[in-house]
Amino acid sequence: MQRRQFLSATLATGAVATAAGLGLLRPQLAFAGDVSGWPAKAFDAKVLNDAMMASVGKTDVPVSPKVKLTAPSIAENGGAVPVTIEVDSPMTADDYITTVYLFVDHNPTPLASQFSFTPASGQAYIQERIKMAKTDNVRVIAKTNKGELLASAPREVKVTIGGCGG
Repeated sequence: MQRRQFLSATLATGAVATAAGLGLLRPQLAFAGDVSGWPAKAFDAKVLNDAMMASVGKTDVPVSPKVKLTAPSIAENGGAVPVTIEVDSPMTADDYITTVYLFVDHNPTPLASQFSFTPASGQAYIQERIKMAKTDNVRVIAKTNKGELLASAPREVKVTIGGCGG
């Protein structure tokens, strides 16, 4: 680095620090609840029924063979539990899945994730890793463009303590 580059970088850093110190630069926090369309109430819910009501509008959704949830019976690491979701749908302009919700019944925030789809998605297929606080049921609800709700059967995932099988 040359002397002139060093001096200009030092002066620029000093100017920014001074402006921040004088209150001319104020950081602003971005909260998810402030974003248009963000389902903050559903993600903030602490109880499964509240999360389901806030996201899909009901707590009892019929199980459908079209919704396939794959998760391990035993997860050695509750911090990264692999989950695969597949919803059988033609994904045409007239018939497609719009939203898929993944719930973990007794997690501190039961709504673990929400995914949106369009016919251009081609298929309603998701692979992800979720965090689970303890052994619990995992369940999926899919919503069609016609408003129909389809659910997977709940799947129990046993989370071992410390990954030691205990």
